[in-house]
This record gives sequence, structure tokens and C-alpha cells, in this order.
Amino acid sequence: MAKEGAGGGPDWNGLLKWSLAHGGDGTTPSRALSEEDRKWFMEAMQANTVDVVGRMKEIAQVMKTPDDVLQSHGVTTENIEDMLDELQEHVESIDMANDLHSIGGLDPLLGCLKNSHAGIRAKAAEVVSTVVQNNPKSQQLVMESNGLEPLLTNFRSDPSMNARTKALGAISSLIRNNQPGLAAFRLGNGYAALKDALGSDDARLQRKALHLTQYLLDNKADRNVAVELGLPNLMVHLASSDDSGVREAALGGLLQLARDRTSAAGNTLPNQDKLKDILRSRIEGISAMDADDLQAAREERQLVDSLWKECYDEPSSLREKGLVVLPGEDAPQQPPPDVAGKMFEPPLRAFAAPRPALREDSDSGSGKKDPPLLLGP
Repeated sequence: MAKEGAGGGPDWNGLLKWSLAHGGDGTTPSRALSEEDRKWFMEAMQANTVDVVGRMKEIAQVMKTPDDVLQSHGVTTENIEDMLDELQEHVESIDMANDLHSIGGLDPLLGCLKNSHAGIRAKAAEVVSTVVQNNPKSQQLVMESNGLEPLLTNFRSDPSMNARTKALGAISSLIRNNQPGLAAFRLGNGYAALKDALGSDDARLQRKALHLTQYLLDNKADRNVAVELGLPNLMVHLASSDDSGVREAALGGLLQLARDRTSAAGNTLPNQDKLKDILRSRIEGISAMDADDLQAAREERQLVDSLWKECYDEPSSLREKGLVVLPGEDAPQQPPPDVAGKMFEPPLRAFAAPRPALREDSDSGSGKKDPPLLLGP
């Protein structure tokens, strides 16, 4: 039996002392292990080694089990959500993400998107987002399993705003750099849902919708669709939002449109008088900020100045006041900061990585602690 500490768990201090005592210092030979020491060490290691694939199979089996059977065995909604949290940790490894289908876990995961509990639908969407993010193989597997359909359904009409927002995040990860996914998004009336999200009263949903819109604006065909649906009008409105993240994302999208030099460029920014009034209002608001708020509004300062210059071919009054680049700040690069790109940065995918810190919009609050690391020689 492995030795245990006072609390009944593994004797981590003893294990560390043993490692240091038996590892050698690089100058003296390590002494030979006795069979008893070797057995104790292997048991200590095995007791704290998780069989990730085996555990993912167990989670997949639970996800396949009917709700009434789970309830009869005392499995609660919270238990399922915790399991999905655990699964998300495992699929941070791109290899584990790609293995999810082969072990029979992808289809049950997609089935959770249709669960009657909003919390499970939201958690499942988060896992899907992690599985497909910057991962062409898993993007293809999810598309082949018709995974976009329930995501679009939840994005369009889920009564839970949280589940709706998480579905949009998963869609963004699924269709990025994925032409079949982008085509299916168009055919699935995704643009109408995107327009509805931009017009919602929820800042989180608006931010995610704006980030996806910015990505789509890079493509001429999608840009034309966005213009036809009136998305630029909504972006002009959101440029005066009380939420700084919404304002920055809207300003970034409008700057993309303003820099469009195609033949249709003249129509991409409607209601320029209203836009000018909004920019003037933002300049006044920025000019009245204290030093701390000015630092926090760095991206917005640069975006407002760049958009003004692009639209009216003259520097904004922010530049005249020295508020575009404050003392000690680096000069803004051209083009200004890519606000949308932040939403598509690749996640840290490392096998058995520590549980990541809570991200923006994350609803996880399990408070679980990572197991201590084994320290070797």
C-alpha cells in the first residue's frame, strides 16, 4: 500500500523527500532501489495518475444514459455540468479533442446541446467550442455529425441568454477558417440570428456577435450580405453603448468597413451624420476621462481617431489634444488593435494542463483545485 499523509491522502512530503534522496545530485551515483521502495513509488504514482481516455469514455457513457436512469441513480444536473467541466479540461489537449469522436464521445456531447436543462446546454456548447477551436480535424468531425444545427437552434431561440451566448461562441470557433462551416452558417439563416443578437439588450451576446461580424467582414461576399441586412446601422448604434467592450468591437467593425476600397465602399457606412455625432460624443467622453480611465480606454482612443481620419480625411481632435498616444505609451500600430482577433486566439492546449483561470463570460464556479504536481529528481 502507498504511504498516506495525515489527512488520508498521498504522502506528498514523503514522496518529495524520497525523490530528492534517491535522485542524486548529478555528481554522485544514485543508490539502487530496493524492491519495497520501487513498489511504494509506483503505487504512489499510479494512485495519482488519471487515465484520461478511460475517464473520457466514462463521461461519454454517462452522457448517453437517459435522464430518467441518471435520476434514478441520484445523478443531478449539477453532476452532469461538473462532468462537462472536466471533459473540457481534457479536450484542451488537441489530441484528446480529436480522439473524442473515436471513443464515442462526440455524438453524446452534441446531444447535450438538446438537453432540457439550460445549464447543460451551455456547458456542452463550451466544450464544443474548445474541441473545434483552431482544430480543422475536429471542425470537420463536428460538421459531419451535424453539430452546427443544434448550435444554430440554440443561438437563434434558446430561452436562456447564457446558453444562447455560449452557442454563438461555439459557432464562432466552428466556422472560423472552415469554408463548409461558413457555407452552412449562411444556409442555416445564421445572419438573421446574428442581426437579432446585435439588436439584443445583452452586452455579452452583443460582444460575441460583433466579434463574429468583424471576422465575417474580412470576406467580400459576407461583407456584402452584412451590408444588405443593415448590420452597419446596428454597429453605428452600438458604437455609443455603455459597455466599453461593445463600443470597441463596434468601432473596430466600422473601421473595417470604412477601409473597404471596393466599388460598394460608398454604401458600407450609412448615416454618416449620425456616425459623426457619435464619434464627437466619444471624443468628448474620452477628453473628460481621468488618467486611469484613459489608460483603460487605449484601444477605443486609437479606434476613434483612426475611424475619424478614415471617414473625414483629417486627424481627430483627440490627436490635437495628445490623447491618442499618452506619455509612456507606444505609438499605435497600423492598422489599430485587432479587437476581434482576441476572441479567436488559440487556447492553451497542453496535455493534463492545469485548469485554466475563469475566462470572460465563464459561468463555472465549481472551485475545484488541481492535484499537486509530482516532483521528480
